[in-house]
Amino acid sequence: MSELTHFNEQGKAHMVDVGEKSETHRIAICEGTITMKAETLEKILQGDHKKGDVLGIARIAGIMASKRTADLIPLCHPLMLTHVDLDFIPDTKNNSIYCTCQVETRGQTGVEMEALTAIQVALLTIYDMCKAVDRGMTMGNIRLIEKKGGKSGHWQA
Repeated sequence: MSELTHFNEQGKAHMVDVGEKSETHRIAICEGTITMKAETLEKILQGDHKKGDVLGIARIAGIMASKRTADLIPLCHPLMLTHVDLDFIPDTKNNSIYCTCQVETRGQTGVEMEALTAIQVALLTIYDMCKAVDRGMTMGNIRLIEKKGGKSGHWQA
């Protein structure tokens, strides 16, 4: 992976031609965290937030975002996703919510961008729903932790 694939020989941006690549089962798993005040996390966990089920809505937002990645990232291919799963793990010791996302497809290009987009939008949705009570929330540690499929095979952080 020594060359940037989204640039042609003349240095112009282009969409990578994946037409000759093999169709394989592809999986990407990403993670990220949002940290907040203890009171904010408590409201989310008790389910008494006035805007409703924060994590349920964030899950739907992440799934929807994964399906719209090609609309947001200019050179991403539109993909037919076969599975998207987001999971939220509250951490009361650190006043945070850890989020993981697994995205799958059977295709000619990977789903890393779809999983990363899902994480970002899910965490942004938590922020949006809770910002009235906690504008100091921070999102971070967003990264790809594993990918499978394609010519490059299996990769883990």
